[in-house]
Amino acid sequence: MHPGALIYFTDNHCNNAPGIYPYGICMAGGIVLCFVFLLVTMWKKKFNEDSMDKIVVIGIAGTGFGIFAAMLFQSTYNYIANPSAGFKLSGMTFLGGLIGGVASFLGVYFLYIYVIAPRTKIKFLKNNMNATLTDALPFIPIAICIAHAFGRLGCFFGGCCYGLPSEPRHTWGLPCAAPLPGVNVIPTQLYEMFFLLALAFAMSILYFKFRFNYNFSVYMIAYGIWRFIIEFFRGDARGQFLGTALYPSQIWSIVMVILGVGYIFLQKYVLAKHMKHPEKAAAKRG
Repeated sequence: MHPGALIYFTDNHCNNAPGIYPYGICMAGGIVLCFVFLLVTMWKKKFNEDSMDKIVVIGIAGTGFGIFAAMLFQSTYNYIANPSAGFKLSGMTFLGGLIGGVASFLGVYFLYIYVIAPRTKIKFLKNNMNATLTDALPFIPIAICIAHAFGRLGCFFGGCCYGLPSEPRHTWGLPCAAPLPGVNVIPTQLYEMFFLLALAFAMSILYFKFRFNYNFSVYMIAYGIWRFIIEFFRGDARGQFLGTALYPSQIWSIVMVILGVGYIFLQKYVLAKHMKHPEKAAAKRG
């Protein structure tokens, strides 16, 4: 992969893709739009400056670690498939990046809230937030979908994450796979891009119109089911999971759905109690 390409929301074998510049532009554009959406939404929901700064800074840290995790997961898959080649960081997988990004975001956030902020004498590090992470969780999945959708567009331009060869009678096949020159394939990247944009739109309506606080569950369940199904139409090599008929991404998709169901109860009985609702607090003061 070109060292100047900004990549995160991708899958394996994108590192062998030609057309690196539109690929990198899509990745960079998706990440920028992700953070712009977060900033605009936090401003609209009356998050104070300290809350916005802390969440964005921690989000950037989570994105950075997510990049490393995406590479680590894919490299591990590659090593399991071919140990003789040795272990080396190459390729990326979105679900690995998502797991690493979320885990690191939560880790840094709780480290700040419970360890650093109560003990620091540095003004910037003091906790003057009028909102908690639980106030942001309902709209964070929308931002993830936006970035991921642009990532999939980058995959299309890069010629990775492509679908199975389309039969002549099918009109939806496109020459979008670099490793298969002259062969039309199912454009699974574009299908997933449209799905992610539709999911982002649906979650936006739920949150902004109905004040729905379970979007993280909606995201994990909906994307988990989608990803499990779309894997059957992928044509690139992705390995198998410990000799089973399932791909690694399908196993993680099942885990996502289970966690998505569990999150419903976590939000209802635990997280809801920690929400500060800065927008409502601002309305009362006004």
